[in-house]
Amino acid sequence: MTEIRHLSARGLRLAYRHRPGRGPTIVFLPGYMSDMEGGKASALDGWAEAQGRAMLRFDYGGCGVSEGDFAAQSLANWRDDVLAMLDSVVEGPVVLVGSSMGGWLMLLVALALPERVKGLIGIAAAPDFTSWGFGDADKAAILTAGRLEEPSPYSDAPYVTTRIFWESGESLKLLDGEIGIDCPVRLLHGTADEDVPWRLSLELMDKLRSADVQAHLVKQGDHRLSRDEDIDLLIATVGRLLEHL
Repeated sequence: MTEIRHLSARGLRLAYRHRPGRGPTIVFLPGYMSDMEGGKASALDGWAEAQGRAMLRFDYGGCGVSEGDFAAQSLANWRDDVLAMLDSVVEGPVVLVGSSMGGWLMLLVALALPERVKGLIGIAAAPDFTSWGFGDADKAAILTAGRLEEPSPYSDAPYVTTRIFWESGESLKLLDGEIGIDCPVRLLHGTADEDVPWRLSLELMDKLRSADVQAHLVKQGDHRLSRDEDIDLLIATVGRLLEHL
């Protein structure tokens, strides 16, 4: 396992693990309230090591072992964390692998760095979830109380959405029109996903300008897509895309 190093960005020390190797560098973007030590990121890093491939995984500000107050972070902050990592840690072209909210961030970063982002792989990608992921009562609670706490099926800690994050997400929505990304895109989604509807991947496929977009639906796959067969599918998808570039 590569050692944890730190990058100073936005006045925070952001933790990362960088594996040198053949490019393009694979960059894993975790989901909301997740970190770089998750099962999919770790498995992909192990495959990258075996293949001699370059890979970067890291924790956004306020997440994992990076510095920062989670409740003070916004979607724009985390996009900027990705951009800082790509600017300071990684050289040359990259392929972004985004899980859930990380799938939203990969799109934002691809729009910001079209010359460097050579491919995208979304795992239950969740662009615009501040819009479709909350009911009117929840949105009202976020705006009036400044935060919403809900039970999390993945952790003992509650699922927290702050007003600063929600407002930032609303300002960075992408699905209202064409998304001007031209690189190859692969979208993996489970049909039993209770958090992000699988049809969202089909909508995203339609909105992307790229002519090379494929969606792979996994029957009875859940939101995490972290079963052994799901991780095998992810690794195979990453491998095929890298060979295609």
